[in-house]
Amino acid sequence: MAQLPPAPEQPVPISPGREKKPGFFERLKQAVASTKAQLVDRIEEIVEGRPTLDPSALDELEATLITADLGVKTTHDILEHLREQMDRRKLTEGRQLRDAVGEEILAILENPTAGRGAAPAPKQPPPGLPAVIFVVGVNGVGKTTSIAKLAYFYLQQNRQPLLCAADTFRAAATEQLDIWAQRLGIHIIKQKSGADPAAVLFDSLAAARTRHADPVIVDTAGRLHTKYNLMAELEKMCRIAGREVAGAPHEVLLVIDATTGQNGLAQAREFVEHAGATGVILTKLDGTAKGGVVVAIARELGLPIQYVGVGEKLEDLLPFSPREFVQSLFKS
Repeated sequence: MAQLPPAPEQPVPISPGREKKPGFFERLKQAVASTKAQLVDRIEEIVEGRPTLDPSALDELEATLITADLGVKTTHDILEHLREQMDRRKLTEGRQLRDAVGEEILAILENPTAGRGAAPAPKQPPPGLPAVIFVVGVNGVGKTTSIAKLAYFYLQQNRQPLLCAADTFRAAATEQLDIWAQRLGIHIIKQKSGADPAAVLFDSLAAARTRHADPVIVDTAGRLHTKYNLMAELEKMCRIAGREVAGAPHEVLLVIDATTGQNGLAQAREFVEHAGATGVILTKLDGTAKGGVVVAIARELGLPIQYVGVGEKLEDLLPFSPREFVQSLFKS
């Protein structure tokens, strides 16, 4: 077993200062301001001077939804529902279009697995044992930083997370995670570069039991020599985790960079298929005008968004609420 580091010293203050911070909803509104301009303000332009809706309005709406990165499939589904409402005379006035689109988006986000079969649900560990959370995704999407933010989130809940540096194929990932662990004042289990990730995981779970840490947050490799090797390694780690803690991994969070839009979805599908992802961490939502990718992820991957990154600070990882996301876009 890897030797446990000594108990961390008093961590560096994470959020010094006494300025009043904006609330959860206000921070989300700020993060999606560019998307609101790209999507909602454009819908307002479509219906301006159009007291009644006609098919040409939906043609313009199609271009708007695709530009906001909802994706072709998701856009098609939304337009089909809107056309059905128009045919039934439930949607007739231009001023109704904005709310109707918001309701369609909310329905997708609240039930992302509709028509796809249920995604694996997060599980609870047995009493007295740590929750095991795998964090997966390709390199470059902000995976390591998201793990630090997730650990900070659990610290605010008076839990004691432990980091498992199982991305042993990229030395920089372990070094970065080690720096975050020191800053947060929490334990990290690591081994030398190139070590067996499953062995690091085994040591981490043993250390968590000894230290009464919870949860264990596992950084995984974003890329190996071949896609097959990567997925085989993840499957092996799942077996090790389940053998040591019943039901583990209890969550598998897939990290996606919002600024990559539809391009990120193709890479993410492999992790959904092979790693049993239960939810998504969407990073850099504040850095794109194409926040509609939130909707595309939910519909096309069939996964709920669990957290969204809205800035660079540790506290800038927010639990995702479909209703508050839609309200932040569609409510003035």
